[in-house]
Formats: sequence, C-alpha cells, structure tokens
Amino acid sequence: MGVPAFFRWLSRKYSTIVTHCTEERSKECNGVRIPVDTSKPNPNEVEFDNLYLDMNGIIHPCTHPEDKAAPKNEDEMMVAIFEYMDRLFNIVRPRRVLYMAIDGVAPRAKMNQQRSRRFRASKEGVELVEEKSRIREEILGRGGYLPPDEIKERFDSNCITPGTEFMDNLAKCLRYYIADRLSNDPGWRNITVILSDASVPGEGEHKIMDYIRRQRAQPHHDPNTHHCLCGADADLIMLGLATHEPNFTIIREEFKPNQPRPCAMCGQKGHEIKDCQGVAREKQGEHDEFADAMPASEQEFIFIRLCVLREYLERELTMASLPFPFDFERTVDDWVFMCFFVGNDFLPHLPSLEIREGAIDRLVGIYKDVVHKTGGYITENGFVKLESVELIMQAIGVAEDNIFKKRKEDDEGFKRRNKEKKKRMKAQQQGPSYLTSGQFAPQALGGRGRPEVVQNARHQAFDMRMQGRDQHNRAGTSDGQDGRGVKRKAEDSDSEPDPEDNVRLWEDGWKQRYYKTKFDVDATDDDFRKKVVMSYVEGLCWVLRYYYQGCASWKWYFPFHYAPFASDFKNIKGMFTDFELGTKPFKPLEQLMGVFPAASGNFLPETWRSLMSNPESSIIDFYPDDFAIDLNGKKYAWQGVALLPFVDERRLRAALAEVYPNLSPEENKRNSLGSDMLFVAKSHSICDFIQELYRGESHEGTEMPAELCHGIQGILNLDGDPILPDKPVESPIPMLRDIAQNSAIGVKYKDPQFGETFVFKAVILHGAKIPAKVLKPGDWERGNRGRGNWRPQLGFNSNRQQVHLDQSAFRALGHSINRQQQGGGQYSNAPPPGNYHQGNYSRPPHSGGGHFSHSRQQGLLGAPPPFNPNPVQQYPRQQYSSGGGHGWDRSMQSQGAAYQQNLQRGGHGGGQGQGGYHQQRGQDDRRGDRRDDRGGQPGYSSGRSYPLPPPARRYNWS
Repeated sequence: MGVPAFFRWLSRKYSTIVTHCTEERSKECNGVRIPVDTSKPNPNEVEFDNLYLDMNGIIHPCTHPEDKAAPKNEDEMMVAIFEYMDRLFNIVRPRRVLYMAIDGVAPRAKMNQQRSRRFRASKEGVELVEEKSRIREEILGRGGYLPPDEIKERFDSNCITPGTEFMDNLAKCLRYYIADRLSNDPGWRNITVILSDASVPGEGEHKIMDYIRRQRAQPHHDPNTHHCLCGADADLIMLGLATHEPNFTIIREEFKPNQPRPCAMCGQKGHEIKDCQGVAREKQGEHDEFADAMPASEQEFIFIRLCVLREYLERELTMASLPFPFDFERTVDDWVFMCFFVGNDFLPHLPSLEIREGAIDRLVGIYKDVVHKTGGYITENGFVKLESVELIMQAIGVAEDNIFKKRKEDDEGFKRRNKEKKKRMKAQQQGPSYLTSGQFAPQALGGRGRPEVVQNARHQAFDMRMQGRDQHNRAGTSDGQDGRGVKRKAEDSDSEPDPEDNVRLWEDGWKQRYYKTKFDVDATDDDFRKKVVMSYVEGLCWVLRYYYQGCASWKWYFPFHYAPFASDFKNIKGMFTDFELGTKPFKPLEQLMGVFPAASGNFLPETWRSLMSNPESSIIDFYPDDFAIDLNGKKYAWQGVALLPFVDERRLRAALAEVYPNLSPEENKRNSLGSDMLFVAKSHSICDFIQELYRGESHEGTEMPAELCHGIQGILNLDGDPILPDKPVESPIPMLRDIAQNSAIGVKYKDPQFGETFVFKAVILHGAKIPAKVLKPGDWERGNRGRGNWRPQLGFNSNRQQVHLDQSAFRALGHSINRQQQGGGQYSNAPPPGNYHQGNYSRPPHSGGGHFSHSRQQGLLGAPPPFNPNPVQQYPRQQYSSGGGHGWDRSMQSQGAAYQQNLQRGGHGGGQGQGGYHQQRGQDDRRGDRRDDRGGQPGYSSGRSYPLPPPARRYNWS
C-alpha cells in the first residue's frame, strides 16, 4: 500500500528506527569470483530466523529500472531478479524460513486501484511517444542534434499481473533458482523455502501476514522468532506492528531523492525531455571510451526496527488516569487504524487530513480524549467500535474549516518563497547588477595593472549613488515588466499557472461546492451523503479486518472516487453489521479483464481481447480510450484521481461466459488457481518425510510434523511435476546450466486451516521476550525538543563502543601534520591535550583466547586482528552480553571520564560474552581470499557472475 509521505514523516519523527545495512561483498581471487559464504554469522550483528520477500517490489525495479539501462529481454530480467534476491539473502541470512510471495489475484477493493494504475501507465506511455515525436521535430527543425531514433518494442510493465505468460514463466524460473541455491549454496541447506507465485490469490504482503498469523496460532510456534520482511510499501510498517511479534524488522531500499535521470530524448543527464535543446553529447574520456557507460551507484539497503518504533509509540500513546488498565498492545492497534484515515490502497483519504500537515499527531491528540470519554479502546482484534470512530470524526470535523484555510495560507507562502528563490537564482546567473568604475573598480587577483586614478572624488561618488539608485528602481519594477518597462512573455514568467480548483475549500460554501463538483449532487441531499458515509464506514471495517484477520470479503469495494468529510460522520453506529461469507476471488484471466486497458489486450486470448475493442461488445464501456484525471487540489497528474468507470462484476462474468470455451489447455492452466510450494534440501530434517510421501503416492493432504521443520505446521500434497533429489532440473533460461546434481525436493504446501469465523488474537504471545530497550530515559523528550547531546543506538548491537584516539594515534597524527606543513602543526611538538593523561601501555588478556572482539573489526591504524582458526559457528538467541575483555584497552585507560562512561554502559565494552559473537572482517577477508572448496563452476554459480544470455526466445525489447 502506498501512503504518500508516510515513511518520510515516520523516519524524521522517530529517526532511531532506521539502521543502515552492512553488506559483505564477494571477492575475486586469481580471476575467480568467490561468492559470500552466507552460512557465517550475520555481519549486521543480529541473526534473523525468517526472511519474507514481497516479490513485486523486486520484479518492477529489475524489469524496468529508472537509474540504469533496462534489460534487453526477458531472460536478462530473470537474471537481474536472481541477483537482487542473492543480495538480500546475503544481507539478512535467514536461518529457518525464506518466504517468496508474488501478488496473485487481489480482492475487488484493490482491483480498483490496480485498474487506475494500469490505465494511467498505458495513457502516459502513449503521451510520451507523442511528446517525443513532437519535440524531435522541433529540435531537428532548428538544427539541433539528436541520436538516431531506435525503433524497439516498449516493455509493457502491465504484464506483471497474474495470468500473463510473463508471470507463468517467472514462476518456473524461481523454481529453478530455488533448486540451484538449495543444491549449491551452504547458507540455504538448512532453511525451508516457500514459494507463493501469482497463481495463488492474494496480495504478496498479505499472503505473508496470513502465514505469520496462522503459524502464531499453532502450539509449536516459537514466540521469539525474529522476522525480516523486504518491501518498500509503507503499509508493511503497519502490517508488522499488527502481528504483535516483538522481533520484527523491515528491510528496504534507501530512498535517495533527486537522483539524475537520463533524458528520454537524447539520453543525457541534467535535464528533462521538455528542456532538451538537442546539444551534442560531450566526449566521455579521452577516446570516448566511457560513452556507453551509465554511472550509477549501487542501491543500498536500510533496516526499519519495529521494536524501536514500539518504544516510541509506547512513550507517545501512554495515557495517565485511565478508568481502566492501560494496554499498550491495544493502543498500537488503534494507532494503526488511525493511519488508515490519511491514506491506503482501498479508500480515498479524508480531504481534511494530510500527513504533511501533522494529521497523525492531530489524530493521536484527539484519540487520547476519546479514550477517556468512552472508557475503552477503538479496536479489538481487527473489529471496530464505531461509536468511538464517530467521536474522532466529529472532533476532526470541528477543525475542518480552519484546516482548509491554513492549508491555503501555507500553499501561498510556499509559492511566494519559491518565486523569490527563483528570482535570486536568476539574478545570480546574470552576474552582479552593478559594478563600480575608476579607482573602485574590481581588479583581478595578481594583476599588474594599477587602478585608474580618481580625478574628481566628489563627482565619482555622486555617479556611484545615482547608478545604485537607478538599479534599485529597476529591481522594484512590477513582475509583469522588465527594467525597460517592456511586458514580458508568458513563458518568461517565474510563476507557474495553478491548476483550476472549482471547489475552493478555503472559502465559505466549500461543502456545497465539493458535493456538487465531485458527486454532481446537491449538498442538501442527505440520503446521498449518508450512502457515501456508510460505504466509507464499511471500508474502514474491511481494511482493519484485512490487516488483522485476512480478507473478509473478496467482492466488496468502495464505489466512489472521493471520500466524504469528517463532519458528515453522524449516527454511524448502526451503519455496518458484517460482511458476506463465502465470497471467492476472481480467476487470473478474469482479473486481467477487470484491470487492463485495451492497449494491453495482447496479454489476453484473442477472443477475450476483442471484448475490449469491438464496438459491439457488451462491456466496451469498461475500456475508454481516454479519460479525465482530476487533480483534486494536487499539482501533478500522478497525484490526481483517474475518473474511470467501475467494473460491474455481473456484466463482466456474463460477457466472459461466451468466450470461455475458446480457451486453449495452456490458457486454462494459467487461468486456474494454484498452491504454495515448499522446498528443502536433502540435508534438511524433513526431506526424508517428504520423500516417503512421494514413494507412497499419497493423494490426500498430510499434516507436516512440526518437530522436523522449526515448528512450522501445514498440510502437504504431492506436486504433479515435482523437483526431486538426484534428478536433473532443466534451466528455463538459455546459457544458465541445468542442475545435474540436484539436492532439492519440492511439495505443495497449504497453511493451517481455520473456520471463517475464527478470530486471531492480536496479542503478545506467552513466552515472548521483549527486546532490550534502545531509547534511554529522557531521549524522547530531548529528541522532540531538539536539546541534549545524546546519541541513539547505532545498529543492532547495544554494546557497540565509540571510536577514540589514544596517545599513539595523536602522535602519528601530529607527526603526519608536521611533515606535511613543514612548519609544525598543533600536535607537532606539543603533548596531547590535558584530558588525555599519561598511562602505561598494557594489553589485557583476551577473553576469547586471542580472539579480537572489538565491533569495529580493525584497529585505528589498520593493524589486522589476530587470526582465530576456530571461529564460532553458532547462533544463540542471547546475542550481545557485556562480559569479556576489550582489545587495545589502553585507549580507555588514557581517557578518564570516557573510560568511566564506557564502564557504566557495558562492563569493559563490546567484548564477546557468553553466548555472543562478533563478526570480524579481518578474519573474513583472509578466509574469503582462500579458494572455495567447491571450486569455480561454470555459469552464475561461481560468484553469481551471470553470463549474458543470448537473444530471448519470447519477447525482445532490444
């Protein structure tokens, strides 16, 4: 779910939740790329049990990247996806489960947003082609230079939708990828891999959450499982909080704004297509050898620690003098629910709530008053108390008029400041507005000429004053005229025209204009407003149930493009009872018909495609060639509302009933709903159990024994085309070798089943250990008020010590400065500062038998730590104790107060204690330089250096 600006607001308000990932890189020795051994301890100083991949967040940047050249064909796309997943596995290194979830058929409520996105993408693609053609003619007409226009087929990202041939091929490639890694990578050999491809209904992140919920309800579940979820959507934060798992971390790409992108016309960076001037490209390198190289830094990753976010929320949501016991877990659920008001994928956000305007802080303040008034929380296990929601909405409604007026004032102030900034920048580009002459004229540095002698100083001063006054008068002319009084052209104006806004929420009568403009009804029509509010209330209940219990109804959706006002929520307690039970999802090809525009009909069977374009089709109105986009007070088209007609499910199914008989066997297979797949290696403890199922040819579901698979429970069924040990696996990608010695086995997997009315409890499980606190007493207040010289915890290790310079380092620094400056530096002949007292050098004995356990891995001056021939290969749950010695302890002895502070923070520093470990880069470097016992193998298995595949056998976008 994309919630605009939510992560930016969250990371700024609660900055300590973000931690940068440490990634170990593969090394090259004698021309052979040595892969990273992911079976070694995690360099991020934390061990994860389960890694969940929301695959659509990986597929899109790998198939049509924005910061580098796009893959030439489908095979290169698959290889890019493999490499991306290898990076994530290297960073996280799960020890129990790897769960890959691809978006399947979505609920009807989500399909409306998917339909809007795909129609927009198709329309923007057509408009881009037309704009490029127009600009090319203009540039060539005035003698500009442009590279020849390559005629190539544009990759249609709409194919990343369940039911297409692309997604079917992706599932086959991922099966091959899993079998290869289970057979060849030591870090994979003891984990359970679950693949939920596009044939399994449900959004990827919600299939993951459903798996976690159902495993939590089992008696063998480990309540201290450390989860890591990969994805860039903001709703993953709310979903992680909704699990009430104490150890939950999210990994995502670090967002770097304002990255330069190449112009779609000339391919050069530094300007957009509308500003392209057709200037020839500058030579890259002495012989233009870097012409085809597109410099781009590799994307980095960050961790979002939800356990730290829970600490922040606990401090912010704690309420005193409640008439009932305070329950933090219930307040977390209420906070998640209130975040739905500012945006989600299923409902339009309320007009008066914007994250950038502090909407969530406003809601929290109102929430605390409501809890005191009602004597209870808003939600419980995913069910909403509507009387409390009504009080919150009414409190927001009272302030709506002031919110709209302040929003207008802020917008005007922003435009004014932006206009002034552009004027300043333009003035700086034009150079100084006035230069003195004569004796006071500026002279070049080092110039030999002498300034002109002033003949009449009084006359010279008078001229200077008059010129300065004239320049001031010219600067004060009206915006519509230049200094000569000539009217400027419209394109020279610094201000951009504002989009037309007929509602004008900042003026009186805004509610009447809103309903008339957006809904084409009179504001006095109370029945219609009540209908909109009732649908929105149903939507709030549906979304919360979706987050906490799973999909309550596959067919429900919000039937309007716009939301009502908060002040319209009156007497809502009886507006909702429950959802219809037993609803079923669409089939994949049916969903394609509901979300695709006619321009993407090539991914559908021919007879189905004709329903989109044939004027005689009974559903031709579902597929308009053009449609309006209402900016709705926004500036850019992508922020607006696409005014598309809603798909009538009954009419769609009636039209498809006539073309269903025309489907081929292959198309029928793609149109069927599939099952999750579970894969393990031969070394896994449950492998023999699965092999016995295949030998017995059991056709009934079998309960998997939890004791053989890390406490995981579910139902196993035989696969029709299985991957079996010691049987070769054919590569679906040319030039990637077949797996001759396969060690993997696959079987169909189904989550534990519960009744439709079963309620999953949103609580901390019994036996769960809450992680150690990261925020120190007083950090919250100092962080919010901007005072105090405190430092947040960096990374997952709470005992990590800060780097300090000792006496030898100061001497080396002074010696270096002395040699460079030739005149003596600050520390050249002077002793170190007074607070660094003299101390005798003494190296204390190591607690680990010569094992250097400092978390920085190396000494200050680059001296490598001693090699430990017997590294610890265990991953206990108690990770970082404070016992043990600390290398180079003389630096602490020489620092007085700093040493005492470190003692108070954690004994003798970040030493290796009982049950702990520290990854040492120095040791890893030496171990990594040795050739891997497996040796170099052809293909991408040797260091993941994939060879370039030949031209694709399916689509070719080159």
